[in-house]
Amino acid sequence: MTTANRLAPRRSSDAGGFVPPILAVPAIVGLALLVVPLGALVARVDWTTLWADVTSPEAVSALTLSLVTGLVATAVCVVLGVPMALAIARSGPRASAVLRAIVTVPLVLPPMVGGVALLFLFGRTGPVGAALDAWWGIRIPFTTAAVVLAQVFVALPFLVLALEGAIRTSGLEYERTAATLGARRWTILWRVTLPLAAPGLVAGVILCFARAIGEFGATALFAGNAPGVTQTMPLAIYTAFNGSGVGRGPAVALALLLLVAAIAVLLLVRAWRPGAQR
Repeated sequence: MTTANRLAPRRSSDAGGFVPPILAVPAIVGLALLVVPLGALVARVDWTTLWADVTSPEAVSALTLSLVTGLVATAVCVVLGVPMALAIARSGPRASAVLRAIVTVPLVLPPMVGGVALLFLFGRTGPVGAALDAWWGIRIPFTTAAVVLAQVFVALPFLVLALEGAIRTSGLEYERTAATLGARRWTILWRVTLPLAAPGLVAGVILCFARAIGEFGATALFAGNAPGVTQTMPLAIYTAFNGSGVGRGPAVALALLLLVAAIAVLLLVRAWRPGAQR
């Protein structure tokens, strides 16, 4: 084979690499395991009553609470997560590794454990909860504020890790140039650092909101399941399929809404990903 032949462009048949064809079988089984259950969910939707199910008082209450608390939690995550991402991205290798590991813990921690941890911290016998109760008479567990805290706990890592990666990828060259030209730190942050990391910030915000409205485990333990107060969409769905709360029809309709929201999130994240193919 000549050098020219070796350097010739690959044929279209080689575009997928040289993976053994037999591996397509478990790949198809795995794909079916992910897609078929979602198809079964869609098949159980009663399209003739879908609008009535979604607009029932119980469903509207759960949907409204999920959206409102999800938006508030996302705003809190932005306020806390942007400085965290900056600190991790601009720290030394060892410090950033430790900070990144700490931020990642809620992603691998069972949500129920997170709810127990929040309850032990903010409960009446917890250090923060006891102080809030003694000084101002504030009790957080089993309130709407507890829903927001639980959502922040599980969703914050998504924003921090997405933004930290974008900031680290953008490098320091433009910031150094701006500093050389006399720009102050805040000006560099708002005019250089964050605009360069905008795709990561937007993707992080979208993922953060999606994770917040889909939170279940930590919310159930820390906030409870009171309709109109702490019963979000996941809790309403769980309650319905355990024989109480909203009916099965509204529960399936809410599950479909969460599925549509998840697909929309994936499309938005792909659209904002640097170098994504449109």
